[in-house]
Amino acid sequence: MDTRRLPRSASRSVSRSGGLHRRARGAGRTAAGLLATAALLVSACSSGSSTTSATAAAEEAALVALPRSTPAALTPYYDQKPAWRRCDVHGFECATIKAPLDYAKPSAGDVRLAVTRKKATGSGKRLGSLLVNPGGPGGSAIGYVQAYAGIGYPAEVRARYDMVAVDPRGVAGSEPVECLDGPEMDTYTQTDTTPDDARETDGLVEAYRTFAEGCGADSPRLLRHVSTVEAARDMDIVRAALGDEKLNYVGASYGTFLGATYAGLFPDRTGRLVLDGAMDPSLPARRLNLEQTAGFETAFRSFARDCVRHSDCPLGKAGTSPEQVGKNLKAFFEKLDARPATTGGRRLTESLATTGVIAAMYDEGAWQQLREALTSAMKENDGSGLLVLSDGYYERDVDGGYSNLMFANAAVNCLDLPPAFETPDEARRALPEFEKASPVFGEGLAWAALNCAYWPVHATGEPHRIEAKGAAPIVVVGTTRDPATPYRWAQALAGQLSSARLLTYEGDGHTAYGRGSSCIDRTINAYLLRGTPPTDGKRCS
Repeated sequence: MDTRRLPRSASRSVSRSGGLHRRARGAGRTAAGLLATAALLVSACSSGSSTTSATAAAEEAALVALPRSTPAALTPYYDQKPAWRRCDVHGFECATIKAPLDYAKPSAGDVRLAVTRKKATGSGKRLGSLLVNPGGPGGSAIGYVQAYAGIGYPAEVRARYDMVAVDPRGVAGSEPVECLDGPEMDTYTQTDTTPDDARETDGLVEAYRTFAEGCGADSPRLLRHVSTVEAARDMDIVRAALGDEKLNYVGASYGTFLGATYAGLFPDRTGRLVLDGAMDPSLPARRLNLEQTAGFETAFRSFARDCVRHSDCPLGKAGTSPEQVGKNLKAFFEKLDARPATTGGRRLTESLATTGVIAAMYDEGAWQQLREALTSAMKENDGSGLLVLSDGYYERDVDGGYSNLMFANAAVNCLDLPPAFETPDEARRALPEFEKASPVFGEGLAWAALNCAYWPVHATGEPHRIEAKGAAPIVVVGTTRDPATPYRWAQALAGQLSSARLLTYEGDGHTAYGRGSSCIDRTINAYLLRGTPPTDGKRCS
């Protein structure tokens, strides 16, 4: 499942982190799942193949807080003092902090975590560190804070907090998971994800197997220890190394799952937490993927209504219904399935075009770019604009290299939850349900949810609730037409967390803080700076 974050500002600038500049990386997943370690759950039953039974099990299972005292075997990790050095990025310091590879066996080796910070700029009383995470899983928190949060968060927040980021284990600077080289990834991203027959189905399965085998061959030990629970425990070691009594944190998209997990494990060490674009940890992988599919359909309908108001919309004229706009786009995808468009280099396949459209759903600021790209592709057979959007989504650079975003994305997702589907037949049987959720994207997203079936490491997590009893007030933010993290998820997480305050943004796009709503920004700033949480249920537009 993909939950990557995009910004409202600079949405059309192409960068290493995305064809749509995602403030250095948003939330990312296109099929898989979420969370936890079975040993940390109570009353956790197997999720089985039934969505209903899995959801019922999650309602009984809850993440259990860890003991307040630090085990002796972990004391050396908690007593670390970072050796800060100047980073390549002006104004930032960098360091490496160690965490145990396996928390159950701390003597089995270490994971090296890359950390960066920019010290508070103001002369007033410092409030401590503010950790940020942009989502993914697989998004580089260091890239995010250095390219956006450390210079773009409100000045009053940066004046009082040290802006800090740690790349989660397996991501970017923290011993990244590696799977395929650039040409292999090019082949993988062009794979037909809407198979028409047995031969194409076999080709898709082979692509998933090749991807999984590559990850297993290149990262065999690490692959078993990149769960969200382990990443949350790493954050507590970082908190201690920074000298903070409590963790202050802003997490977007998947980062909300990471932050909520931290609160569930360490409620007494939870400070001011903002969970923006929230996820629901109680859902099994199939349900997560299905609800996200519906979220993209909601976002697409908003785009469709906007598109036909413009004379350059290639999908319909003024008054054309969103349903018809969707049918026109689907027909275009089917045309590409038979005959890909030219780009001056690689061909624009149906799968790449679909990814490009999905990428633009994260931020309404990208809708003009999408209209232009679709016009070129549909009327001139020039797919280069859609390819730019797709390459940005996959973090492919101009030299044909890829970041490890998609590798880490699969590694975390496939460890956090049992697969949505075990076999191609299961995925095929689910097609009507997914296509009902989204006539435009449902078929492709259903097949995309098959990827974890071939993962070389068995999942260690199960769906579960996170209550974090005893934690300070936590602000959960949901956007009503969010494509990647449907608003219902924010409502669900706020209903689970014992101290949550739900803050709603009535609008489009993925996440809300720093995206143009002064109401949202004022409310969150007041919480971060003065510890004043909003009234539960507050709404902004």
